[in-house]
Amino acid sequence: MNSSEVNKSRRSMLILLAVFVIPVVLAKLALNQQWFNYGVTNQGQLLENELTLAKLGLNLTDFDHHWLLLYTLPASCDQQCEKTLVSVNNTYIALGKEMPRVMPVALTQQNLTDEQASKIQLKKWHVQAMPALAKSTITQSQVLIVDPLGNVILSHLPPKNVEQLPQFGKAILADFKKLLKYSRIG
Repeated sequence: MNSSEVNKSRRSMLILLAVFVIPVVLAKLALNQQWFNYGVTNQGQLLENELTLAKLGLNLTDFDHHWLLLYTLPASCDQQCEKTLVSVNNTYIALGKEMPRVMPVALTQQNLTDEQASKIQLKKWHVQAMPALAKSTITQSQVLIVDPLGNVILSHLPPKNVEQLPQFGKAILADFKKLLKYSRIG
């Protein structure tokens, strides 16, 4: 074997070794340096403590075993609250063919005004006064995702800025679509 063949053989061996070793080294660096989120696929906050509709003072049979898009309105619904209500309604509409599996619910501390009711599809919404148990459990306005068995799974806090409402709606929609895709109930 002459020297050019030996060099060619070494070069081929080094290239082959690099093709297999470099991805492994990069993967190890990515894990050690935390370049990626570890398995986080949900946009909302997973609830750590068990929370059910019964603990909120709500009756599961009222909702006919649907998934719930539960919006707890604040004590006084100002302009930001109204825009959040419209955003949640638009998120419900964006579910498309999955809409029959989901029921939007608004828990209010005061009745919706005619103007607020006109901004949503009131015929599809289940609007009811917030029970006393829910008032003591839920301290701030939020959107909750509830499974058909009555377990609250995810919580989304409404943004303070109007500019963030589209992103807020997209986050709820992404979580709902993923849950509905993998769920066999509801």
